[in-house]
Amino acid sequence: MVIIVGAGPIGLATAIELKRLNIPAKIIERGCLVNSIFNYPKDMTFFSTSERLEIGEVPFISHNPKPTRREALEYYRRAAESYNLDIHLYEEVQDIEGSDHSFTISTSKGTYKAEKVVVATGFYDIPNKMGVPGEDLQKVTHYYDEAHAYAWQDVLVIGGGNSAVDAALETYRSHANVTLSVRDSQIKDSVKYWVKPDIKNRIKNNEITGYFNTEVKEILPHEVILETPNGIEAISNDFVLAMTGYQPNFKLMKKFGIALTDDKDKMPVYDEKSLETNRKGIYVAGVVCGGMDTSRLFIENTRVHAEHIANDIQEKKG
Repeated sequence: MVIIVGAGPIGLATAIELKRLNIPAKIIERGCLVNSIFNYPKDMTFFSTSERLEIGEVPFISHNPKPTRREALEYYRRAAESYNLDIHLYEEVQDIEGSDHSFTISTSKGTYKAEKVVVATGFYDIPNKMGVPGEDLQKVTHYYDEAHAYAWQDVLVIGGGNSAVDAALETYRSHANVTLSVRDSQIKDSVKYWVKPDIKNRIKNNEITGYFNTEVKEILPHEVILETPNGIEAISNDFVLAMTGYQPNFKLMKKFGIALTDDKDKMPVYDEKSLETNRKGIYVAGVVCGGMDTSRLFIENTRVHAEHIANDIQEKKG
């Protein structure tokens, strides 16, 4: 038995590859199926075409050149059903004891025995905090859902990446008074090429107020204090959308005995070919392998992890 921690696309893909090799696997997920995708903005469109998001050779048919969040949710449900995967949702893995070939996995609902464990927990559950006063106010969120709630409100969007740009444009088009605060000197190069001219023109036309080389110093109930190149400025504010990125659950990986690199990326230590970590019998898969460098790995370029892990488990089993 292999326990897979996380029911994201790569966790599902790993279970599929193991099933093809007649190796039983059970997926345990603390939230819903593909929980990270579920928490994306409701109107989000993927960067990639649908075939680059496919797993298990299950066709992903989209009505548009690039699939939507809703289409992806339906697709991964269908992929899981096609292979009749053993998935336990809303169950949190709390600890992994034992050693290779004899692990005991403790969860919020019970315990399981496994020969191998695959950690495919992604990075979307824990937001990068700014560490500024007022960040815990109710008006502050690190997750953007949809724009309607912000109509006719003073909204500060923090960040210069895709999530921030999308939130700024969508809330602006829902008649919010939008300010965009960017720590760097410009919008990130990674922003979708068809969106970048839009945000630049909105800022140029003063339809969205843009602050660059700017840091948020404090969040107050009715305003936000910004440190700009021209000095400290206080702006009127009703809501803060802090699109500051996310990180893997490092605390959980350390609890599992997975070593992390000492550099700023805090990457889990694993074999590049097999993806087995320093703790023998425990593997990592998907975007969690990148640590804090969350812009390097995606569904598209980590699907291959599933095959590598399944083949390594098969070889060591034989």
